[in-house]
Amino acid sequence: MQIPIVAGIYTDGAPDFRTAYPRNWIPVPKKNGISDGYLRQADGIESLGTGPGAERGAINWNGTLFRVMGTKLCTVSKAGAVTVLGDVGGSGLVSMDYSFDRLGIASDGKLWYWDGTTLSQVTDPDIGTVLDVHWIAGYFMTTDGTSIVTTDLADPASVNVLHYGSAEADPDPVMAVDELRNEAYAFGRYTVEVYQNVGGTGFPFERIDGAQVGKGCIGTHAYCSLGNTFVFTGSGRGEAPAVYQMVPGDVQKVSTREIDTILLGYTEAELSQIRMETRVDKSHQHVLIHLPDQCLVYDTMASAEMQTPVWFVLTTALTGLGQYRARGLVWCYDQWNVGDPQSGAVGRLTGDVSTHWGQRNGWEFGTSIIYNAGSGAIVHELELVCLTGRVALGADPVIWTSYSTDGQTWSQERSARAGRQGERNKRIAWRTQGKLSHWRMQRFRGTSDAHVAAVRLEAQIEPLYTKATSYG
Repeated sequence: MQIPIVAGIYTDGAPDFRTAYPRNWIPVPKKNGISDGYLRQADGIESLGTGPGAERGAINWNGTLFRVMGTKLCTVSKAGAVTVLGDVGGSGLVSMDYSFDRLGIASDGKLWYWDGTTLSQVTDPDIGTVLDVHWIAGYFMTTDGTSIVTTDLADPASVNVLHYGSAEADPDPVMAVDELRNEAYAFGRYTVEVYQNVGGTGFPFERIDGAQVGKGCIGTHAYCSLGNTFVFTGSGRGEAPAVYQMVPGDVQKVSTREIDTILLGYTEAELSQIRMETRVDKSHQHVLIHLPDQCLVYDTMASAEMQTPVWFVLTTALTGLGQYRARGLVWCYDQWNVGDPQSGAVGRLTGDVSTHWGQRNGWEFGTSIIYNAGSGAIVHELELVCLTGRVALGADPVIWTSYSTDGQTWSQERSARAGRQGERNKRIAWRTQGKLSHWRMQRFRGTSDAHVAAVRLEAQIEPLYTKATSYG
C-alpha cells in the first residue's frame, strides 16, 4: 500500500489533530509513473561573499543588485563582491523602490535616494516619519502610520502638506503602501483601501469605494505582491491573524487551520515584524512568510494543481525549528540572490546542495495515519522510494524513521543507508517494523548529507483480521 507523504499528522495536548508540514522539502505535483508528485529537498544556500552587516532588504535596479546590509547601502556583484555606497542608518527591515532615475530607500524612519552616484536624504520636515516607500505614477509615496504622503512631481525631495492623504473608511493605522496596475494601495491594520490617480492640486489620489476590503495587514512588511494581486498576513478587526490573498473587491483565505494555529503561537508584536516575499521559479509560486524561528511557504501553483492548499516549512537547523537564513530573495544575474539575517554573508540559492552557508542542515517529513479499521496488523516493511546517488563524494548518509501510536510520543529511531554517490538504484527500506494495534503514523528525518528526493512510501502490511487496511 502507498502512504501519502505530502503532509503528516500529529496530535497535541488540546487534544487536537495537527498537520505536520514537510520541513525543508518542497512538494512537487508531477506525475512520474511512481506517484502523482514527490518531495524535493529545498534549495541550499551557497555563500559567495561577505558584506558590512545583516541583510535588511534588497532590490534589482537596472540589472544591479542593491542590498541594505547593517546600516550600509551596497551593491552586490554576481560573484558576491560587495561595494558600500553609503550609510542609511537604522537596524530594522527596509523598503526599496525605484523611479526612472533614482532608487528610494525607507530606513530608520527616513527617506533616502540613490541617483547612481550620490546617496542623499530627504530633509523636508513635511515628510514626517517614513515607514514605507513605493513609487507610483511619478510620485514617491510614503506613510508615517497615519497619513499617506506623496512627494512633488517636479522635485522628489520636496513634500507639501496639502498633498497628504489618509485612510477614509477606518481609522486603523496605515502599515504600508504599494501600487498595482497604477492604483495605490494603503494597507491598514484592519482594512485595505485602493486609490486611483486623479491629479489635481491636492492629494493626487482618490479612493475607490468598491475596492476596499475588510481585512488588513499586521505589519509594514507582512505582505508581498504576487502576479496581479497581493498576499498578506493580517485580520479584520477583532479577528485572529491568518493569511489572505486579494481578489477583485475581496480577499480569500489561503492559510489552513494548521497555519492559523502556528500564527497564534506568536504575539501581535512579533507578527508585526515579519517579512513576506515571493519566489516564482520552475512552475512554483512561493509566498514566503519569515517568522522569528521558521519560514512558512505557500505554493499557489501547486495548490491549484493539487486542489488543496500546499504549504511547507523552511528552517536553518539540524533538528527542530530555526530562523531561515535566506532573506531578501532577488532574481538578478540569472540566479536567486540572498542575504543572511544573522551575519554579513551574501550568497545564492542552488539545487546542487541542501546545506546552508556551508553548514549541514536538517529535514523532516511525516505521513498521514495508517489505520486498519480498529484491527491489528503487522508492518513487515517500509520502503521510501527515492532518487538516490546524488550525494557528495565520500558521503554515506543515513535516514532515520520512527513511529507514534498517539501522535505525541515516538518510538526509538531506526536508520537506513541512503546511498553513496553514484548508487542511483539504492533501495531505502526498513524491515520488521512491529505491530499496528490500532493506528499509527510514521516520520522520517535526515540531514543535508542525504541529498535525495522522496517519491513514494510503500508499506507491506499484513492485517491480523479480515478488515481492510486503510489510511487517513
